[in-house]
Amino acid sequence: MDELAAGDPVGAELLDRIVRLNRWVTHHTTWTVPLAQARVLSQVNELEPARIGDLAQAEHCSQPTMTALVQRLQEQQLVARAVDPVDARATRISLTPQGRRVLADLRRERARVVESLIAELQPAQRQGLRDALQALSGLLDAAYRQSSGLPNQSVSKELSSS
Repeated sequence: MDELAAGDPVGAELLDRIVRLNRWVTHHTTWTVPLAQARVLSQVNELEPARIGDLAQAEHCSQPTMTALVQRLQEQQLVARAVDPVDARATRISLTPQGRRVLADLRRERARVVESLIAELQPAQRQGLRDALQALSGLLDAAYRQSSGLPNQSVSKELSSS
């Protein structure tokens, strides 16, 4: 197996390809909610139950901006607020069953867009993607282990269960 040289730009190239693919898929996805709301649904799902401040930090926006986004999602009955058991002044945001369905539908639609691209690849290229998924899972596992405040989950276990 080839070892990567210390100066090999694989990290930059990997990020570039992921960003470009994500942008392309985002552009070709049929959205049932605005993209900003879809992103918040995804963050709530990952951080659930989450405080507004946690969501704002994760989305790199202000608390008032996040409050407005969450309010819109709550009006659509996609998220629910509950009093934080640790701090009665704060609220925790969680997905409603309808919010979970909407998020699952959006993820299926995005996956459908990617699958349409994968179907055009040669069998060896598809196998290469499967192999790359294993490496990416290890990379994400390492990222979660290094991060504080994020769920310590195994991405590779998630992939194998889907």
